[in-house]
Amino acid sequence: MTVTPAATGGRRPVEVIALGEVMLRFDPGEGRIRTARSFQVWEGGGEYNVARGLRRCFGVPTAVVTALVDNEIGRLVEDLILQGGVDTSLIGWTPADGIGRGARNGINFVERGFGLRGALGVSDRANTAVSQLRPGQIDWDAIFAAGPRWLHTGGVFAALSDSTADVAEEAMAAAKRHGLTVSYDPNYRPSLWQGRGGWERARETDLRLAAHADVIVGALGLAGAGPEGPRISAADVPAAFEEIAELMPGATVLATTLRRVVTAGVNDWSSAAWSRGTGCIQGPEMPGLHVLDRIGSGDGFAAGLIYGLMKSGGLITGADLSRALAYGTVHGALAMTTPGDTSMAALADVEALMATASSSVRR
Repeated sequence: MTVTPAATGGRRPVEVIALGEVMLRFDPGEGRIRTARSFQVWEGGGEYNVARGLRRCFGVPTAVVTALVDNEIGRLVEDLILQGGVDTSLIGWTPADGIGRGARNGINFVERGFGLRGALGVSDRANTAVSQLRPGQIDWDAIFAAGPRWLHTGGVFAALSDSTADVAEEAMAAAKRHGLTVSYDPNYRPSLWQGRGGWERARETDLRLAAHADVIVGALGLAGAGPEGPRISAADVPAAFEEIAELMPGATVLATTLRRVVTAGVNDWSSAAWSRGTGCIQGPEMPGLHVLDRIGSGDGFAAGLIYGLMKSGGLITGADLSRALAYGTVHGALAMTTPGDTSMAALADVEALMATASSSVRR
């Protein structure tokens, strides 16, 4: 399977490319997976969600590089991606073998949680088509020569298999050669590393890949003692950023969401970022945020942050970074007010909340 860019056919050129898996999400609504009789179906994936948010909310033309099995399930995923406005011309299609012996499309069952019952994700994504991508199958030079400005990928894609980490590194290195800005989100998923070295191996992979990134979203994933160690508090964030900056001398921006879970439906929500010119900057604080569905909120944050950084057009000032944090924090917050992995917010919604910090009715 070789992936090469298609002609734009007069479309506005793609500005941001995401590299990652796109799955079907099965959502039992207010119920439980184990007792559900019906599901709402969405599409979603850590890297893809960023591209979709940039396209649907912020109007930035985006494309996703992924692979799907060419059967009815894969075509359903494609249809959902098309509804999100993301360019599908860089999808690689794997022939179907009838029952998925050789490759399949990923699915993800997700409970939103309620009160003391937290959100729960149960993925079924082993041996998917995208997990079998290998270096050399994607013509990155042709893709990046077409003029995109930004590449985004992350630790979810890199964790799918040993080869996907190599594909991510190949893509990031090529993007840098072509002068693109590169962002990476460590996005650690314990289930993807179970039996494959756990957090220690995930950290090795993240450090290798993040070294190619200009912007690291979810940067706190590279600091501290890992998920089993002490949680990094908001007060510790500046020191953690300095630690990460020493590990990642090529990074220009580090960013993170800050969340305190009161209940599944109420979170304190904020953010912080760092650049070499500004030091650490605190994002908007949204205490007591009411949450319908928290899945994908970090991706919503990444989309808004990237949009804000793209608007800055180069040298990042404190005002630029504060504005990018505001776009990211508010967009991530709004993504938590609707079901599904992906954002249903419009740019006007984001900017109105940035200006007023109010949830009053607009008529």
